[in-house]
Amino acid sequence: MIAQTLTTSFKVQILKATHDFTASTGDTFKMALYLSTASIGADTTVYTVTGEISGTGYSAGGIALTTITPESTSTTAFTSFNDATFTGLVNSSIAGALIYNSSKSNKSVMVLDFGGMKISTAAIPLVIVFPTASATTAIIRFP
Repeated sequence: MIAQTLTTSFKVQILKATHDFTASTGDTFKMALYLSTASIGADTTVYTVTGEISGTGYSAGGIALTTITPESTSTTAFTSFNDATFTGLVNSSIAGALIYNSSKSNKSVMVLDFGGMKISTAAIPLVIVFPTASATTAIIRFP
C-alpha cells in the first residue's frame, strides 16, 4: 500500500536540522517511482528498491529533483520542487513515488500516492507536476 504523507522520520530530522533544501547549494533530493504493490508510507525511513519500478528507461533510485529554496508567508514555512520529467519509460505502471535525500544516506522525506495507476510510454514523458511554492499550496508546508 502507498500512503501519501511526510514520513515520520523526516519530521524528526527537520527538528534536528538534518536536511538542507536550499536551491543550488543544499542537499540532493531524488524521486523514485513505485508499483501499486509497494509498501511505503509514514514509517518508511530510507529509499528502498522493494516495489520500485524497473525496466527500459528507468534507473533504480529515480531522478534528481530541483529544490526551491524554503520561504515563509505569515506563520507558514514552505518549500517545493520544480516539475520532474521522466523520459524514455517503456510501458511502466506507476502508482506512487518516494522523495528522499540522497545526500544524507537516502533518508526519506515524503511518499506520493498518484491516486491510481499511471502508464507511461517511451514516446510520452511522465511529468510530475508539483504545486506552486506558497503558504497554501506547496508540497511541504509547516503552518
